[in-house]
Amino acid sequence: MTPIKRIAFIGNSLPRRCGIATFTTDLQQAIAAAPQSIVTSIVAMTDRDARYAYPQAVGFEVKDDNPADYIAAAHYINDGGFEAVSLQHEFGIFGGDAGELVLALLERIRVPIVTTLHTIIAEPDAAQRRVLDRIVSLSSRVITMSAMGRDLLQSNYGVDAGRVTVIPHGIPDFDFVEPDEAKARLGFADRTVILTFGLLSPNKGIEVMIDAMPAVLSARPDAVYVVLGATHPNLVRNEGEAYRMQLVARASALGIADRVVFLDQFVDRTTLLEHIATCDVYVTPYLNEAQMTSGTLAYSFGLGKAVVSTPYWHAIELLADNRGSLVPFGDATATGAAIVALLTDEPRRQTMRRRAFDASRPMVWSTVADRYVEAFEAARALPALSPAREVLHLASRIDRNLPAFALDHLSAMTDDTGLFQHAIHAVPDRAHGYCVDDNARGLLLTTVLGRLHDAAASERMTSTYAAFVQHAWNGDTNRFRNFMSFDRRWLEPEGSEDSHGRTLWALGAAARLDRNSERRKWAASLFAAALPAVESFGSPRAWVFTLLGLDDYCEALPGDESASRTRNELANRLLALIRQVETAGWVWFEEGLAYDNARFCEAMMRTGTATGNLVLVVAGIRSLEWLTTMQTGPGGIFRPVGSAGFQDVRALPRPFDQQPVEAAATIAACRAAFLVTGETKWRTIAGRAFAWFLGGNDLSLPLVDIETGSCRDGLHPDRANENRGGESAVSYLLGLADMRLLESTDDVHILTQPLRSAQQTLPSLLHRFRGRLVASHVPKPASPVPPT
Repeated sequence: MTPIKRIAFIGNSLPRRCGIATFTTDLQQAIAAAPQSIVTSIVAMTDRDARYAYPQAVGFEVKDDNPADYIAAAHYINDGGFEAVSLQHEFGIFGGDAGELVLALLERIRVPIVTTLHTIIAEPDAAQRRVLDRIVSLSSRVITMSAMGRDLLQSNYGVDAGRVTVIPHGIPDFDFVEPDEAKARLGFADRTVILTFGLLSPNKGIEVMIDAMPAVLSARPDAVYVVLGATHPNLVRNEGEAYRMQLVARASALGIADRVVFLDQFVDRTTLLEHIATCDVYVTPYLNEAQMTSGTLAYSFGLGKAVVSTPYWHAIELLADNRGSLVPFGDATATGAAIVALLTDEPRRQTMRRRAFDASRPMVWSTVADRYVEAFEAARALPALSPAREVLHLASRIDRNLPAFALDHLSAMTDDTGLFQHAIHAVPDRAHGYCVDDNARGLLLTTVLGRLHDAAASERMTSTYAAFVQHAWNGDTNRFRNFMSFDRRWLEPEGSEDSHGRTLWALGAAARLDRNSERRKWAASLFAAALPAVESFGSPRAWVFTLLGLDDYCEALPGDESASRTRNELANRLLALIRQVETAGWVWFEEGLAYDNARFCEAMMRTGTATGNLVLVVAGIRSLEWLTTMQTGPGGIFRPVGSAGFQDVRALPRPFDQQPVEAAATIAACRAAFLVTGETKWRTIAGRAFAWFLGGNDLSLPLVDIETGSCRDGLHPDRANENRGGESAVSYLLGLADMRLLESTDDVHILTQPLRSAQQTLPSLLHRFRGRLVASHVPKPASPVPPT
């Protein structure tokens, strides 16, 4: 791989007055000055209505509250030939809830992202956790400036340690010098200088140090406390200079106004270093323990200053081993005593200074820049994550770039008995044997593939799956058995209602679509024998799967009045459920969401289409509109309902574990909705669901090997499930088949047919029934539409 040549930085930039702006600019300049001759550019975040005279290094400006700017910034990066992005993350610098607008930028970037976390909150609120989790998932590498930050990411956020790199806050390469010359230049000759630097705000604890000054002066009457820094712009915007005036009044009340010097200015690096050089003791009396990094502490430490600090996280780590002195939060007495101890013990102070200076040499900007470049190179060497960050772009192109069908893995997962349930990575796992659920899915898939021009499955696989389904039939109970061990022993006399319904679905498709006429007859006969059991079932999903099978079966055998009656009965049951359960904000058939959710919507639309019952179609479309909203994550990614939240009562879906069956079901339902409505949004949503397989997901991980057709079993919060079993492989291939059918106008008759006679009626009905489907509003079903 050739050395990296172009890097973009996202963050604040000087002359904006804040620590992130200083850091971003310093890092950019250090890398631009590195011997590798790297071209750099900053995408600068601009707050509210502020305007800054940005230098040439700023190539693009983003108004923090303007979503369009974030998207435009992604285009700037993608079109600019940049090979990596360095994100400086702090919640307060990006717009939206917990800074979520930055996700619209990150999700569209097509090169590796290396994120530096300037703040890691140990106990984030829900929005902060959601946003940070997403940022981490989009990042190839995460950088923290302390080991404690890395530990927090592991323990509190579940981030793999292998993705986290600790790189300290950079510092200027400054000589170890005594303060006398600098004091003389700045007017502090013959004074003992205690310094605090940074933007002034209440969390900095300046009042504690002011309260400590009388004790310091009693031991060192020549001491002066210098507070260098402008008031934080946000504080000025909201309160003016009220806080600074309070501090001035506090010093006056203590009679030490002439010994507390406020230098109200935002200084450049040269001026800052000169002021730090003057001090005998540097103080950071911050009040917040959860201070992960402090640039002012790093600078003073790197210049070999004796530091007195409260024990916030960065200080604990940096000042260990007698490299500084720690005092309790808000304790003026302890702060004063620690400063006096250093000012009255010259050998100890000098030893502390030298230890700090020596320990800081790996922190100089040239070294830090080299480590960042190493992190960028390492990120480039990882498998490309660009499809996930380009979800919307990928989804918009998906019809033109569908992968070819690859059945190698499916074939390897199929022996002469049937389709194995599970795999260990890509190796079939015989320990878990077989099930009729997966073999029915396999039969459904190979049946559909038989009608696609470029995807015919082998006759061996189709025949094997059909034989398994036949063997699963238990004529004594009139039910299908489900689980079979590897030694071909059935483990139960009958399976679940859902597995029975799913098998009927496959048989119905085979009865109409199988290319082998004798197998079509077999499928129809077994379907008819197995259908009556469903009338006693209580599982709504069993009804749904059966309806999908009935859609094909009734078209293949339109004269089977018993099947038609069962279809109407099951559809009416589902309609009764949504009427009973639906409330404002919950447009669904059950009190909770579980698996294969979108199949409900598909079944209603396909049944309504075939029977001419527009009420069913409307119910299917409305519920799908609601479901797809619930399954849309930040930036528009497809986020299926996670299994951890199955059946949570009327709750927002939990994001993990995400499973391939949900993506496949959503694609199929969107195809049904497109065929009925002609609305292109359903193509787009289907494309996003299919992009989930290719990496357009919360973890930015491709789940599919498009060369073999294998598919990982889903997404955990921190990784993909490496079980490439039968269900996941079939789900991916079914999703691909539906995407093929969705882009084809010649084959739309395969799974459903439009309500041609009702196309003008449907839009008005949809508008009319955007509210709740109550019985009094439901017109009588229309007569069935004859086949076309």
